[in-house]
Amino acid sequence: MISITIENLVKKFGDNVALNGVSFRIEPGEIFFLLGPSGCGKTTLLRNIAGFYIPEAGRILFGDEDVTTLPPHKRNTGMMFQSYALWPHLTVAENVAFGLVERRVPRAEIQQRVTAALESVRMAAYASRKIAQLSGGQQQRVALARALVIRPRALLLDEPLSNLDAKLRLEMRTEIRRVCKEFGLTAIYVTHDQKEALSISDRMAILEGGHIAQIGDPQTVYRRPRSRVVADFIGETNFIEGTILDATTVETPLGVFRGVVADPDWTPRAGETATLSIRPEAWRIQESRPPENAAAGRIGESIYLGEVAQYQFLPAASAAPALKIFELNPDLARRPLDRELHATAAPDDVVILRQ
Repeated sequence: MISITIENLVKKFGDNVALNGVSFRIEPGEIFFLLGPSGCGKTTLLRNIAGFYIPEAGRILFGDEDVTTLPPHKRNTGMMFQSYALWPHLTVAENVAFGLVERRVPRAEIQQRVTAALESVRMAAYASRKIAQLSGGQQQRVALARALVIRPRALLLDEPLSNLDAKLRLEMRTEIRRVCKEFGLTAIYVTHDQKEALSISDRMAILEGGHIAQIGDPQTVYRRPRSRVVADFIGETNFIEGTILDATTVETPLGVFRGVVADPDWTPRAGETATLSIRPEAWRIQESRPPENAAAGRIGESIYLGEVAQYQFLPAASAAPALKIFELNPDLARRPLDRELHATAAPDDVVILRQ
């Protein structure tokens, strides 16, 4: 296991600055995700770490070794791509062995390591099959085995599950995390899929315009976004504009709400404009009016999905925005909704964001 340290990395393409002073550290054995909207720099960052791009400034360290200008084949990293990049004319075992053959590893050792790699991804029984005889999920397991067999210092994954259907993506999420932890691999994973990141990662970085917007574990990033960009990108949320009354209180068209500030670099001042972020599942709907953090209104549209119902809540205040509310194990969806109700959120679920 190794740590990976990024120090003030800058990467340009002509006049476009793709990465602008990016810095962070990935701990040994950590599964670290890079997320963000298209064009934010996440794939560029991964390609710098892999050695496909050389940055204009900054350093990349594997442990204590500076690998900033080292070519890809000398970094000893395993790669998994969006396209499986498997050789169709070779068998499963021959595909997995390819990197070892290129490294001129002895034949007996190749056979032993290929068998072990295929067993680790539960594909040993398919060693003699051609790639075309495999399903998409099986091909992805072969690609994972090929990345593991060289015994890499780090595993780099560029949207590896995007070509799989929903069921296989769920299955492979579990497999990738299991294998990384079993082998003690430091892994960097680029994806646009927020559920993937929340379910697999130890920590994640949200990128915006070549900068790091926030780094943290999944629960912290989801529950305590530091900016509107992060809150909007990870999961769904309701944004409500308002005016700061004091450090924890905001006046909005829905009423006065108490909440928490997640950005350590911002101290709210009375009179400032701010935005509240309240997740749809954080709301509770009830008939009696709570003493605080509540809005009167009624249910507009209702979508029943079995384990969850999605509501459009229409506040009584005309200037207030409609709210999206999720109810787990829904009860309201089975009752008449043409009456006044109250939507309330606990202060701990209300995040106050800088405008």
